[in-house]
Amino acid sequence: MNWTYIEDLGKHVGKEVELRGWVHHRRSSGKLHFLVLRDGTGISQAVIFKGDVSPEVFELADKLSLESSVIVKGTVREDQRSPGGFEIGVKDLILVHQAEPYPIQPKEHGVDFLLTHRHLWLRSPKQTALMRIRDEAIKACRDFLDRRGFIMLDAPIFTPAACEGTSTLFQTDYFGMPAYLTQSGQLYMEAGAFALGRVYCFGPCFRAEKSKTRRHLTEFWMLEPEAAWYHLSDMMDLAEDLVCYLVERVLEKKKRELIILERDISKLEQVRKPFPRITYDEALKILEGKGIKIEWGNDLGGDEETVMSLNYDRPVMIHHYPSQIKAFYMARDEQRPELALGVDMLAPEGHGEIVGGGEREWRYEELTRRIKENNLPQEAFEWYLDLRRFGAAPHSGFGLGLERTLAWICGIHHIRETIPFPRMLERIYP
Repeated sequence: MNWTYIEDLGKHVGKEVELRGWVHHRRSSGKLHFLVLRDGTGISQAVIFKGDVSPEVFELADKLSLESSVIVKGTVREDQRSPGGFEIGVKDLILVHQAEPYPIQPKEHGVDFLLTHRHLWLRSPKQTALMRIRDEAIKACRDFLDRRGFIMLDAPIFTPAACEGTSTLFQTDYFGMPAYLTQSGQLYMEAGAFALGRVYCFGPCFRAEKSKTRRHLTEFWMLEPEAAWYHLSDMMDLAEDLVCYLVERVLEKKKRELIILERDISKLEQVRKPFPRITYDEALKILEGKGIKIEWGNDLGGDEETVMSLNYDRPVMIHHYPSQIKAFYMARDEQRPELALGVDMLAPEGHGEIVGGGEREWRYEELTRRIKENNLPQEAFEWYLDLRRFGAAPHSGFGLGLERTLAWICGIHHIRETIPFPRMLERIYP
């Protein structure tokens, strides 16, 4: 490689370098042209003085359109007024491609317009900051679990049956047989936990929910650890540690990006253990005290989750929900069978559930009964029942929704901005 990235300019002060990138902004002032360049690693200013370049180069710099690709050669110098703290005194400029008039201008655009041009919107500073934080969060999740002894295990995208509920399945034809896009890798991670002890998958999940809320996508990414011999309290501890580590890592590595997003960093700095842990019954009492009446047995909706989360400066964990609103595989409390050994973690500031999980039903007879109660095709779950036939043991796990977690950490209102190309109820383009 014979060129320099903008993020490395500080290593080359006083030296001549070559930058390759795109014109982010341009302005002129008599004998000076100021180009703001971006190259994916950062933004920097290139100053073109008429006396330092040929007449052809000076004239070319005055005609560059936004997002034109260029090669710039010049000397690096410190300048705190310049984006990134460094600028280039240009000696030569090569036009690689003159861009057509760029559709996204420095003005207010509607959301539909920006989503239609998502492939271009991704180039804007806030969107690239989001993608950098997303990248760091993914690495942090993997590092955390790797250090805890968990093994990465890939789950299939095509599945023969539902995991969360048959009403939200995307069905497809699989060589003449019905198949579905995965809702979760959990069932396969249970098999992995009995083979490797502690495992996790990290990949896309699909929910055919006809929802237009700011918290829903039809395609999203989920981190799903599963561990043999873990009980509900063990998994709650793991989820708490993971979220704390995730926030700390982003604060440490991506503070500049958080500042670009205008995130109130002080709110993230308050995220420390322990997280509040309250039961479903206690949550209903808190909501009733705020004038919100929920009949026992009903799930908390988005509005109720928001009210609950606004009581705390860090995530809150609500556990022991009614079993009737939880999935068929959720274990039940032996003392109160009407309750499931499950937990939801709600993010602060009204961003909703970011973690959901708990103990799995590991007894063969009970799981078989649950499958029948839920009118699920037992033949599709025979492999899953084998896990209860051959060496069954208590085990637990959870799923962390990456996009919702990022929306909270980044302070983004709608999770559509936290994934490169969002898939929503009425959007599959681009």
